[in-house]
Amino acid sequence: MTAHIPAHLKYTKEHEWASAQDDNVVTIGITHHAQQQLGDVVYLELPEIGKTVEKDKIFGTVESVKAVSDLFSPLAGVVVAVNEALVNHPEDINQDPYEKAWMIKILIKQPEHLDELMDSVAYARYLGQHTK
Repeated sequence: MTAHIPAHLKYTKEHEWASAQDDNVVTIGITHHAQQQLGDVVYLELPEIGKTVEKDKIFGTVESVKAVSDLFSPLAGVVVAVNEALVNHPEDINQDPYEKAWMIKILIKQPEHLDELMDSVAYARYLGQHTK
């Protein structure tokens, strides 16, 4: 698998990634493909801790020199952490979208919904079909 699509993550068609921990906490960010399409990221708006996010609904926005894009939550849950360092330095999204540039962590109630997300192979296939 390409280095730009880590195998341990789950993916959405809106180019968000999700990483689950054992305690039903899921870390969410955007993919390498998404940051590449955006160009230089200059602003990021994320929800506050304690806010409930809904599956496939907007949880924030990211602004680049090219456009403003909505961020969609791949799962429903309650925000338990926000990457404040990223809010202050949104350009990190362009440098390291999978590690340093995680956006939020949510506590999910239905971990079985993780199975509905694409694995790295399916996401790579999806990108191949939708980027030509």
